[in-house]
Amino acid sequence: MLNYFDPKQPDSGQPHNGFDPSLFERDLGTPARTSTKAVALTIDGFEISVPEGTSVMRAAALAGITVPKLCATDNMEAFGSCRLCAVEIEGRRGYPASCTTPVTEGMSVTTQNGKLAKLRRNIMELYISDHPLDCLTCPANGDCELQDMAGAVGLREVRYGYEGANHLDAKIDDSNPYFSFDPSKCIVCSRCVRACGEVQGTFALTIDGRGFGSMVSAGQNEPFMDSECVSCGACVQACPTSTLMEKSVIEEGVPEHSVVTTCAYCGVGCSFEAQMKGDKLIRMVPYKGGDANHGHSCVKGRFAFGYATHKDRIREPMIRDSIDQPWRAVSWEEALEFSAKRLKGIQETYGRDSVGGITSSRCTNEETYLVQKLIRAAFGNNNTDTCARVCHSPTGYGLKTTLGESAGTQTFDSVMKADAILVIGANPTDAHPVFASMMKRRLREGAELIVADPRRIDLLKTPHAEKGLHLALKPGTNVALVNALAHVVITEGLEDKAFVAERCDTEGYQKWRTFIQEARHAPEVSEAETGVPAALVRTAARRYATAGNGAIYYGLGVTEHSQGSTTVMAIANLAMATGNIGREGVGVNPLRGQNNVQGSCDMGSFPHELPGYQHVANTEVRERFESVWNAKLDDEPGLRIPNMFDAAVAGTFKGLYVQGEDIAQSDPNTQHVEAALSALDCLIVQDIFLNETAKFAHVLLPGATFLEKNGTFTNAERRINRVRRVMPPVAGKEDWEVTQALSNALGYPMNYSHPSEIMDEIAQLTPTFTGVNYQRLEELGSIQWPCNDDNPIGTPTMHGVDFPIGKGHFAITEYVATEERTNRRYPLLLTTGRILSQYNVGAQTRRTANSEWHEEDVLEIHPVDAEDRGLKDGDWLGIRSRVGHTVLRCRVSDRMAPGVVYTTFHHPGSGANVITTDNSDWATNCPEYKVTAVQVEKVSQPSDWQQRFQQFDEQQQRYLERADESEGMTIK
Repeated sequence: MLNYFDPKQPDSGQPHNGFDPSLFERDLGTPARTSTKAVALTIDGFEISVPEGTSVMRAAALAGITVPKLCATDNMEAFGSCRLCAVEIEGRRGYPASCTTPVTEGMSVTTQNGKLAKLRRNIMELYISDHPLDCLTCPANGDCELQDMAGAVGLREVRYGYEGANHLDAKIDDSNPYFSFDPSKCIVCSRCVRACGEVQGTFALTIDGRGFGSMVSAGQNEPFMDSECVSCGACVQACPTSTLMEKSVIEEGVPEHSVVTTCAYCGVGCSFEAQMKGDKLIRMVPYKGGDANHGHSCVKGRFAFGYATHKDRIREPMIRDSIDQPWRAVSWEEALEFSAKRLKGIQETYGRDSVGGITSSRCTNEETYLVQKLIRAAFGNNNTDTCARVCHSPTGYGLKTTLGESAGTQTFDSVMKADAILVIGANPTDAHPVFASMMKRRLREGAELIVADPRRIDLLKTPHAEKGLHLALKPGTNVALVNALAHVVITEGLEDKAFVAERCDTEGYQKWRTFIQEARHAPEVSEAETGVPAALVRTAARRYATAGNGAIYYGLGVTEHSQGSTTVMAIANLAMATGNIGREGVGVNPLRGQNNVQGSCDMGSFPHELPGYQHVANTEVRERFESVWNAKLDDEPGLRIPNMFDAAVAGTFKGLYVQGEDIAQSDPNTQHVEAALSALDCLIVQDIFLNETAKFAHVLLPGATFLEKNGTFTNAERRINRVRRVMPPVAGKEDWEVTQALSNALGYPMNYSHPSEIMDEIAQLTPTFTGVNYQRLEELGSIQWPCNDDNPIGTPTMHGVDFPIGKGHFAITEYVATEERTNRRYPLLLTTGRILSQYNVGAQTRRTANSEWHEEDVLEIHPVDAEDRGLKDGDWLGIRSRVGHTVLRCRVSDRMAPGVVYTTFHHPGSGANVITTDNSDWATNCPEYKVTAVQVEKVSQPSDWQQRFQQFDEQQQRYLERADESEGMTIK
């Protein structure tokens, strides 16, 4: 008998004690249960022992027996509607569906005999009778489960049809830009409906009508684009016919091979199969073996990959002596020689520290590592920084101070064991949608929700989350709110005294306890600052502290404040005080914005830290790097990004290398950034498009998309995932090869032949990565650092036994109100965020059909504030702050309280960062994007800055178009 409880069973590829659920994830039907009770049964004479609760279909598959099916699939609960999987069970009447029938002790199952074969053919004949007979011309030919199952059951002819009662004449819905809905081919298996509900959690699809007249409906019989569909693709992936199908497959045909890689959008780090025909990408299908996404996706990762082959791609290096000249297309050799000569000349004139570089959170770990190595070893200084400076640098400082490590504590899967979920300053459904789907599933199962955000986010609309608490705090008051939550925990005796005594610094805890008990932190007092009713704060604190497992998830609404680091420390204090650290279902979890924010920090991109968060002033650490790099390293921290800008304006910083980052659009106080970039003698930009920063560049080096490179990304849960090259780089080089070539041109030799060699060097020098290499990544699929001798397969949950600093440290988190205050001249507070269809500065998503959902950034304003100003939807609004002025269209919305306005920053012409100020976090200089005092008035034309932007943009585009005049080269 095959026994799935025998620790010696070899089937899982590794020894296990008791039931190994992973054995069952490879098959179909009801998901594997974790019962430890064994059930023995016989299937087609084959004896097998499986866990109690296993479906007959799954048990049969484990015995190597395939049962035909249409409605069953491996990522949803069994449904039992198609009846194709019917079996015979000894002693039972009829033919039960194997997908919904659990095994019982001693059961004897027959999956194939003459009666079953005839029954299945009859069932399939009914399906085909109500289905177009156009298999030869169907775009899913060769990739259709209905077609496969017809063959599997031996159906060769259809004897009848149902005229007038079916949907064969139903019209195709082509409203969605990425997929088509052809109801004539629908078999009403409900897989798409269930995927929308169970997997995505949107519930946008239903079954409308009855009998042969029933059909899938989006919303209230609306086109897909007008419904609540979020275009995640779960329905398309679930559909067993060509009813729901990618338009790319309809146009190009079914793919013929695939490569597994990692998405380059948000910090979830979804794994995808890039499905190809030749070297042409046809579709991206979420990979079911992906440990971060488990086969789910969002509209960006699933469909918005067209930017990789967009006509705007930079395909050849270009140079120019000044930014008022046209670009000149040149060879790689000339561009790199020009760059090296410029940089060397600047250092000879202005000194070693007059140049620096900025790494990208969109590039791979290996590429980011090489850029900071180039700056430290070839430039000879520590003037390296990363875009994480302007998003999550407070996370690094705050978590390092309190918990001892600059990263989140959990896996994404951990949320499925959370009993209370506190989301603060984050909008998961828009910014991290795949993880949000998992969170919504847990909320439907009964977890309680607390959202602290100035704006009402969509997560609060989740079915079964109606009792979710919304703490609609005033922008800038995060510290006061979290301190108030902690005050309730301590004063009401809700702390976990045993955890604190065992795991935390007692002296530090007592100091913090005395501080947090002060009356000024009581919700009744802090209400005047936060605007959140005291009773609501007390309810939220009790809900979090007493739930059993309380998990905190936070985003840029926490970090992008003048007290961002303080809030991160306050969050960690709250988690430690309640004992919500060190096991599944709890933790402190920063939701990283871009795909490799965590990795760019890990790789030593900050001016004071070498890879692995090792300080440059540590002699032992520095000597180890010097030995491997064969270069003398500076022991003084270099310039941060804001310091670089200030020094450029002052005339002491003259050269900058920027890889994959658009600082002219993403950084605050745009006019100051533009002044700094204009003052540089040499700006080298390496990117895939002519972005806003490149308009000020002297050298433009073509970048490579994630589809054109090898390497790794590290997501928000510290998961290192492989990035695999799918197609050749359009300009001939991967990004790491460009950096290496620039280093060699500068006289510092780099001689890597593959990114795996760079990772080997990273592992050699970085304690948390010592066990990481490409072979192990191929074996395990992914690894969560730390990965070393103590944790050879990684660390899913951090701080289970102790903290890297020994005992957890409670930090004193004094609330200091932001300097950015409202007054009669600037009476409104502007806060910013993201939207589902767009990504960051929009360089990628704006060049796809995603723009059909979000053509422009708009300003959301409360009806009370709109009425006071005589505003209505669509009006042009002039938004003026203390540093700038821009114009956006009006959208009246009650998602914020009166006095708060909101916008996104995905379109460069919107000028969102023209009005954000230079205020920044006290510890890390992370900009205070989330709090800007503004006034809003109705206007009739764009702002002066927007008009200059348009003129400059047109000029630079003309310069780019004229680059083909150089040496016969062509910009395609």
